[in-house]
Amino acid sequence: MHTSSNHQSVIQAAKSFSLSGCCCELFRACICAINRYCHYFYQGLLSLKLLPVLSRPAVSVLSRRFETHSEETVRHLVAVMIALLSLSALFVLYLFRDFDDNRLTSWQWVFANNEIFVIAIMLLPVLWLSWWLTTFALRPKKTLLLLLLSAFVMCALQWSQPEIIVDASRYFLQAKSLASNGAWYFINQWGDGISAWTDLPLIPFLYGVVFDLLGEHRVAIQFLTTLLFCGSVLLTFLIGRQLWDQTVALYGAALLLAMPYVISQVPLMLVDIPSMFFLLLAVYSLLLAVKTQAFSWSVIATISIILAMLCKYSNWLMLSVLGVIVLCCRQCSWRHLHQQLLPVFGVVALFFIFLLVWKYEAISRQFVLLRSYQLPGLSRWHETHLSTFFYQLHPFISLAAISSVYFAWRKRDRHYLVISWMLLLVLLLDIQRSRYVLIVLPMLALMAAYGLRQISDSRLRNYTVLCILVSSLAVTFCAYSPFLRSTSASNIKQAGEYINNLNASTVEVILLAQTQSDINPFVSLPLLDLFVTKKIIYWKSPNLVAPGVSKKSATSALRFSWLYKAEDYYQSSNAIQDKLIIIVAETKSQSLPAPVSARLKGFYLKKRFTQHEGVYRYSTIVDVYEADTQRQSAELIQG
Repeated sequence: MHTSSNHQSVIQAAKSFSLSGCCCELFRACICAINRYCHYFYQGLLSLKLLPVLSRPAVSVLSRRFETHSEETVRHLVAVMIALLSLSALFVLYLFRDFDDNRLTSWQWVFANNEIFVIAIMLLPVLWLSWWLTTFALRPKKTLLLLLLSAFVMCALQWSQPEIIVDASRYFLQAKSLASNGAWYFINQWGDGISAWTDLPLIPFLYGVVFDLLGEHRVAIQFLTTLLFCGSVLLTFLIGRQLWDQTVALYGAALLLAMPYVISQVPLMLVDIPSMFFLLLAVYSLLLAVKTQAFSWSVIATISIILAMLCKYSNWLMLSVLGVIVLCCRQCSWRHLHQQLLPVFGVVALFFIFLLVWKYEAISRQFVLLRSYQLPGLSRWHETHLSTFFYQLHPFISLAAISSVYFAWRKRDRHYLVISWMLLLVLLLDIQRSRYVLIVLPMLALMAAYGLRQISDSRLRNYTVLCILVSSLAVTFCAYSPFLRSTSASNIKQAGEYINNLNASTVEVILLAQTQSDINPFVSLPLLDLFVTKKIIYWKSPNLVAPGVSKKSATSALRFSWLYKAEDYYQSSNAIQDKLIIIVAETKSQSLPAPVSARLKGFYLKKRFTQHEGVYRYSTIVDVYEADTQRQSAELIQG
């Protein structure tokens, strides 16, 4: 780092090429400036603990040479570097967006209109404001309340999204069965009269209770899923605080909000967000049961584990982390711990033995599906880890999580195994599907928080988290949300809201064949029913389904859609009543079969919903037909 001799040699070399004295002085100034800013950059890396400490002689030389430069100047320059890296990360991902193979929100689609430049311009003042915000220090409780409030508001702003994933039709019909026939019917007929596919009953049961109490309103379901997501943010904080301190806890809770893919899933009627909540609840309750040895927490842990296992089969695999908690977090003798936890796992085992005996046929069918269809399907429906961990959430989170492995290894921190275990399973088993990985992302957030805690300067540490958060929020609201609202799934939502304002009391739905997708068109009917408050009847014609489609669906991810029986849920009627006719087609130009044209006699086209994103093979164009009462009256008079 002694640069004076180097400067002189460079200047002499410049003079040997007949450069003027003025040019030599300018060259000298440039070299000094570069050397000065390289020092700032080095000092910034040292403050972030991203470089090993130099030897004492080298440090003393640097200290003497740059002692006139204040620590605050270095901090500001590092903050600028963090902001620029945050912006640069977005542009790098945008330039290489072809590597994002996510099936729902690939960057190839959400940034198709160059939204990245709008986001970058918008982020410039926001990042500057974020640095100013780091001057304020809030108490941890107030910070946590602010995070929870922010989480609820962020998710509530997403409620206008359509039901973009067709699996929601399955959960809607299951919940509708409970609301229509009662809780005992739902429990008794699960897997028999109620098609269960590979689902477990807890989340549809909760949805059904909401429908029974508040009516079949989508906003009630969205309120529930939003509360459960806020609960996941809270549990992430509590787990981090129990394992380490409030710094890791708060950063982990905040980083869970910096995942655009997760935020986009919250308003949907699916099981992933609720499953994530109950998995975290099981982890936290057993963690407290092990650490406090309290009987009350043992009871709560027992109930939480059972609830988590009733959510989703993926939870069964991830609940192996409970054994890691017992091994890494015990604070008493093995004998005492054995006496405490044996009743917990004993009750859980007895409950599931009872469940297996009671629902043996249904569960055995599900395991056959999981083994013969779902497991092989993972290789066909995969989404790479690069897409999941660098595009669908902020890349700094993944990078910080990777760095945390080194810091935890250096400290021999046993508690770190608790949060890394689930991610280790994902990598070892090569689970490459974003929706299956979603339930473990709170642990990834805690891993990233553990890595960010190693930054010694608290203000720079807070600023890094804020940069991650505001960048992700910009991507969520300026790219993901507009794209999802532009899909053809919005036609069903908009048509349902439009139909609710019309006078007809009955809605008849006609579904045309989907020729570009392996899906059964019937899935559109429950999705429409989710938004319509009127009575729905279904007009079925065997000629409307393209021949051979159901055979091709044997290995499709949409195979479940062909197991529906419309007559189990919706009545069919041929009578002309005070009603509307809704046609759900694949394209705007799709021709109507002769039976449909005959069915529309006496009706006129009142409204069309033709929004289309041009990405998904499954498309829904909705036409609303209303009875032509004047023509019908004239025909009656003539008759």
